[in-house]
Amino acid sequence: MDDLYWMRQTLLEAEKALASGDVPIGALAVRGGQIIGRGCNRREADHDPTAHAEMLAIRAAAHAVGHWRLDGVTLYCTLEPCAMCAGAMVLARLPRLVYATIDPKAGAAGSVLDILRHPRLNHRVDVQAGLLADEAAAQLQAFFKKLR
Repeated sequence: MDDLYWMRQTLLEAEKALASGDVPIGALAVRGGQIIGRGCNRREADHDPTAHAEMLAIRAAAHAVGHWRLDGVTLYCTLEPCAMCAGAMVLARLPRLVYATIDPKAGAAGSVLDILRHPRLNHRVDVQAGLLADEAAAQLQAFFKKLR
């Protein structure tokens, strides 16, 4: 299975957020061809500002491997991570991130900030951006269109 397969699965994960009125953002942590962590945005459902899809997937992955260091894990996200999520990726020593669409207001993987590749931090994450970007952007736009 390749990045395209996993990103398609991540888009399906994002749809789960809609059930609780959350912004449709999804994340999957994959290691050795297996999903070891998953998350969809649950800020509204959990009344928790840290319940981002990426944070939930990172926590689940760390639990699955039994360690905070996420060696060999690729995290797939439908939206470019924010500063909080990017910081968690650095702290988890995540080797690789693949995300779909940029977040021009809060992205911290290259658009507004670049925490994941900051030269003064002790770890850098390999980042691939833009995989299925149009699909992820359409998913988000449809959600916000319904709110207006």
